[in-house]
Amino acid sequence: MSDNNTPKHDVIMIGAGPAALSAAIYTTRENIETLLFERGVPGGLAAITDWVDNYPGFPEGIAGLDLAENLRKQAERFGAVIEYGEVTKITDEGEYKKLATTSGDMLARAVLIATGSDYKKIGIPGESEYYARGVHYCATCDGAFYKDKKLVVIGGGNSAVQEAIFLTRFASHIDLLVRSELRASEVLQEELQKLIDSGKITIHLGAAPKEIVAGPDKLVNKVLAEQHGKEVTFETDGVFIFVGLIPNSQFLADSPIELDKIGFVKTDEHLQTSMKGVFAAGDIRSGATMQIASASGEGATSALMIREFLEGHK
Repeated sequence: MSDNNTPKHDVIMIGAGPAALSAAIYTTRENIETLLFERGVPGGLAAITDWVDNYPGFPEGIAGLDLAENLRKQAERFGAVIEYGEVTKITDEGEYKKLATTSGDMLARAVLIATGSDYKKIGIPGESEYYARGVHYCATCDGAFYKDKKLVVIGGGNSAVQEAIFLTRFASHIDLLVRSELRASEVLQEELQKLIDSGKITIHLGAAPKEIVAGPDKLVNKVLAEQHGKEVTFETDGVFIFVGLIPNSQFLADSPIELDKIGFVKTDEHLQTSMKGVFAAGDIRSGATMQIASASGEGATSALMIREFLEGHK
């Protein structure tokens, strides 16, 4: 149990990405005292996205860092407080949830888990160095920058094939590099075959990427791979990597909060987790669409659900 000196809050939000910042705008405007814990940069993956073209209200698009900064400023204007650190554990103490943090234990009447997810990396030279300068992880975010350009897509599962199909709306040609065998669903493979037949996509089975290379301008221009024991070079204007997402839910590993088989947080129709008073929104939530706009929408919804919860537990 906690002692009387443990800091108490109305709401603690874990993470300060679009979901949490949007939620905080709603809670603080209704005078619900709100603290956000962020271990990295406010804005989450949005903050490290070069350019966002599909967020409503910005007809010319907006730099991901600017969008994140605008959300942060708006939340802080209404009174949200962002503290830098990590939450390592959540336990249920009845009226309050106890959070073990790098700043010590804290209590909250309600908690929002909005820690998001991270792109699974393939770990080859050039991948991190040229992120947003030719290396991408989101086709709907960045595909439009490659109109009439050549692309390399890496991956062989549903997401890789689905995103490669989507990218044919922009790219003149796509080389799909599959390390072993294609694992996409039959329906997607049928659609893929049509694009292979039309010459829009060429599939390279057994092609293991080894390095992403850039020219003197520091923009990606080729991918080096090994295929059937030989080194192969793919000339390209950009690389899209789709080998999955990793949920940032490691701190919930020994928690009673229910996760799906991949590690995303399960919620009910009110965005409440299996622990009463603890909610989840955005990319960390099982079933999320992994888009900035939908994360913001879920943040707003979760704030309304939190308000109802708090009003019912006065």
